[in-house]
This record gives sequence, C-alpha cells and structure tokens, in this order.
Amino acid sequence: MSDDTPDRCYLAALRILQYRFNSEAELRRKLQRKSFESDEIEAAIVKLRGEKWLDDQRFAGALVRTRAGRKVGKRRIQRELQAAGVDHETAGTALAENLDAERERESLVEVGVKRARLLARRHGEDFLTTSEGRNKLAGYLLKQGYDAALVREALKEITVVHHQRNP
Repeated sequence: MSDDTPDRCYLAALRILQYRFNSEAELRRKLQRKSFESDEIEAAIVKLRGEKWLDDQRFAGALVRTRAGRKVGKRRIQRELQAAGVDHETAGTALAENLDAERERESLVEVGVKRARLLARRHGEDFLTTSEGRNKLAGYLLKQGYDAALVREALKEITVVHHQRNP
C-alpha cells in the first residue's frame, strides 16, 4: 500500500461522518468493510477523536434525544445504543441526562392512544375491553421499548382517553 493510505482512511471516515454522526464502533466497522488495515483505522479514529469529529458521549446523547422525540421507549433506545457499539456506562449516562421520565410517560400514552384507535378501527370499539385487545396493545408498547410496569400503569389511562375521544 502507498504512504497516503492513512490519509485515505481518514478521508473515508470524514465522508462517512458527513452523512450521519456515528459511534466509534460503527465507524470502525464501516472502515473495516472498506478494507482498511486496523492500524490505519486506529490512526484515523485517534485523529478524529482529537478533532472532536468522533465522540461516543455526544453521539449517544443525540441518539437518545432523537429517538425519544420520535416516541421510542427507553429500553429500545438502550438496545439501539448497544447495537451501535456504545459502551454500557456511556449509554447509561446519555439516557439519564437526556430522558425525562414524565415526558416518556406522556409519549407512551400518546403512542398508546394512537395504537388503540387503530386497533378499534380494525377490530371494533369493544376490542380494547377484551383481554386480547389489551394484550395486543401492551405487546405493541413493549416492542416500542417502554418498561412493562409503565405500560401496565398507562394501559388504564390509555383506554380511558381512547373512550373519551371515541364515545
């Protein structure tokens, strides 16, 4: 390989970061797929970290805020951070600093009411009064990453709000 390979690796990393903020692990995987050597990748990552282009704490905080804004629950966000290669401690800090428990509960109710409307249209208004209907709604909310205790607590409120809006 020529002497400009580390520069090529660094420039490739910058191009990747230009499109979307990445975690260090994501960037490392993408550069490996482009067949760069591990020492070239490491040199590029060290340089990018020094220039503040790469910061897992900032990445994690941004991901938490974005996903929470799209009404995704804490557990799912946590899994997404883990999949992105963010370490457990950094993920925990980002979740603690960027997630508000009350806002998460409000999002859960909002998502639940919307899903309840859809289920009522598909299966009839009385569907949510059945255990099958409540289980379907609860399962959906759990898949969205909301905590089971929070879902159980919010189900009552969701059905009340749904019935108030759709008498």
